[in-house]
Amino acid sequence: MPNVYTLAAAGVVTVLMLPGAALAQQPSPFRAPAPTAQQPSPPRAPAPTAPAQIELPQSTTATYGNWVVQCQTRAGPPVEKVCDMAQVTQLQGNGAPFSRVAIVRPVEGQAVKLVVQVPVNASFAANVRIQTGETDPGIAAPFARCVPGGCFVDFDLKDDVLKKFRVSAAAGTLTFADAGGHDVAVPISFNGFAQAFDALARE
Repeated sequence: MPNVYTLAAAGVVTVLMLPGAALAQQPSPFRAPAPTAQQPSPPRAPAPTAPAQIELPQSTTATYGNWVVQCQTRAGPPVEKVCDMAQVTQLQGNGAPFSRVAIVRPVEGQAVKLVVQVPVNASFAANVRIQTGETDPGIAAPFARCVPGGCFVDFDLKDDVLKKFRVSAAAGTLTFADAGGHDVAVPISFNGFAQAFDALARE
């Protein structure tokens, strides 16, 4: 890369003193500095752009009796809408959820899924049972999986079970066995079930 500045040197002639004569000093030849090439300006860095905003999921909820229909719309592409209806049970004096019963939005052509979550202190030796009343034999299914947040069981709800849930006015029960083999009974309310299920199907 050529230097921005260059140095030009001027020649010097020595004056010789001869007897009887003097030589006048000859003018020194002068060379003008060579033109310097203009250094190109360095390319400009592009102006910083504002970071893209992250769109958080949009959430909506609606309450029907003892059931809550909740939907989350996740930004895409593609845009995804996830909905379910759920009922949460808490222990007295403890605000943390103990159990959760939820139905995921039905998919046409597939069975309606009901998912139950209970604490990890559960026994896989006994099935989980849901009854709409004392005289109802109910539905039963084994635990499907456990994670640090709880143990889960999945039910396929057939039309006759859905009809029973929709018209039930009595207090239902969710029953499972803990790790010590003791039965744990958790109340389930079907108040608002029909309205919540219809609202879920419309989402």
